[in-house]
Amino acid sequence: MKASLLLFALVVIASVTADTYPTKYDDIDIDRILQNGRVLTNYIKCLLDEGPCTNEGRELKKTLPDALSTDCSKCNDKQKVTAEKVINHLRNKRPNDWERLTAKYDPNGNYKKRFEAALTTTKS
Repeated sequence: MKASLLLFALVVIASVTADTYPTKYDDIDIDRILQNGRVLTNYIKCLLDEGPCTNEGRELKKTLPDALSTDCSKCNDKQKVTAEKVINHLRNKRPNDWERLTAKYDPNGNYKKRFEAALTTTKS
């Protein structure tokens, strides 16, 4: 009986935690990364399979396709704010990198259209 109860509890916990992304990197100073061209370039190279990845880069690379396809539905509020900040920075300050990343992760432009539509809705 105790084993069944424990197994049930583990299944419930696993299903609950699978509905969100890990939070262990939520406290990274994203502004510092965005302002450091060398560090940002290394993350971009990681995402484009052009260079090595840090632990954070590997986690992002693993999570990014799912986050894009689900409209970041498993993201917490902090992750959503961070994602929007990164996207805006890349679009405005590093458009060539933005285009290369969208070509890889959004070749049909579906996610890009949704993001731009959401921006338009937010501004209205």
